[in-house]
Amino acid sequence: MNATDDTGTDESGIGGRILDGVTVLDLSTFVTGGFCSAMLANQGAEVVKIEQPGYGDAVRHSGPPFIKGESPYYWTLSYGKKSLELDLKNDDAKEALYELVEEADIFIQNFRPGTAERLDVDYDTLTDHNEDLIYLAISAFGQTGPWRERSGYDLLIQGMSGIMSVTGEADRQPAKVGLPMTDLITAMWAAFGATTALYRRERTGEGEYIDLGMLEATLPWLTKQAGMVFAGEETKRMGTKDPVLAPYQTFETKDGFINICILNEKLWGELCEALDRPDLPADDRFEMNADRVEHLDELEAEIEATLADKTTDEWIEVIAEDAGVPAGPVYSVEEALDSPQIEARGTITEIEHPELGEVPVIEHPLKFRNAESGFELPPPLLGEHNREVFREHGYSEAEIDRLSELGVFGDEGDADDTTADGNDD
Repeated sequence: MNATDDTGTDESGIGGRILDGVTVLDLSTFVTGGFCSAMLANQGAEVVKIEQPGYGDAVRHSGPPFIKGESPYYWTLSYGKKSLELDLKNDDAKEALYELVEEADIFIQNFRPGTAERLDVDYDTLTDHNEDLIYLAISAFGQTGPWRERSGYDLLIQGMSGIMSVTGEADRQPAKVGLPMTDLITAMWAAFGATTALYRRERTGEGEYIDLGMLEATLPWLTKQAGMVFAGEETKRMGTKDPVLAPYQTFETKDGFINICILNEKLWGELCEALDRPDLPADDRFEMNADRVEHLDELEAEIEATLADKTTDEWIEVIAEDAGVPAGPVYSVEEALDSPQIEARGTITEIEHPELGEVPVIEHPLKFRNAESGFELPPPLLGEHNREVFREHGYSEAEIDRLSELGVFGDEGDADDTTADGNDD
């Protein structure tokens, strides 16, 4: 392992974080591009978040709740970035963007197909300024196909991908996953695509165009349910039950709920021993996994009759701690963020915000032995880095003043680095 000095550079001259030296221009709004570029920032990339003057990314306004006008939801997507307001309807702003593109490595947008061309920020236009650029175009349905021009958000994609058809109780309406799941799935594919394209560029010297649609980004995650379809079987909503494993679900205890996960016959035997129910594996209905899947309702009734005798915490000690069988409580989000395991891993940290003091950070989970990672900047105020970004590209103060006078930063453009123009919602 190469030692790093206090500048974050190791003895080989390579930055201490894997993406040190990589510059990302992110024109996207909401989650797909935002979480992607946050992942890149966590690994050391310089991410410049290009926003609509006076309003910014729409996720800034997603709430309540708000804390002094800021959406904490926005924080979770924007750690580690710089904010630059650019009015892309202004020709001078476009020319300024093109100069930034000349030194950029990755460009992200999530416009509906055709919009980038109308704004003159499409792949062909930008690669006239930087032929090595990695250009990531994210949309609901991709750049081709009969649905390409449709708009789409997480709820629509959860429905159209089949996720909602297998989420929820059997006798209730389809349910969406409580998280913006398909946005986050797409964001992870986007970050994966961008970094693999960077690797390819290192080998070939060539830039890349990446066409990523949310719908097809989600389908590979169907795994188990897709396998059932391939086998000619019907998928359905089963609550917390699993279509191919049993018991693998949520059960009610004396005071709450517990999740129990049995993936093989060894674990099944150990669970029955912990429950003091030797009769269960001796029952023909429950002997093997396939038998248990066929008799899920009867199995649930038998297990819950036993679990009703103790609290969730008592059963966690018996099943998980003593017997070593996979089992865990159903935490609230607050409990999940404050669990002793998360505290021990240092997952929740804090970072200094220019107006709010210390704000919480959910650190990303990759812990490299030979590289550093983590967020170095708080979620930026709108337009906080208007001047800084251009200073770093060699502009003089007079030249930046002229950009402001030309309306590059919008009508509300301000020469003060620390002012978040228009961020008062």
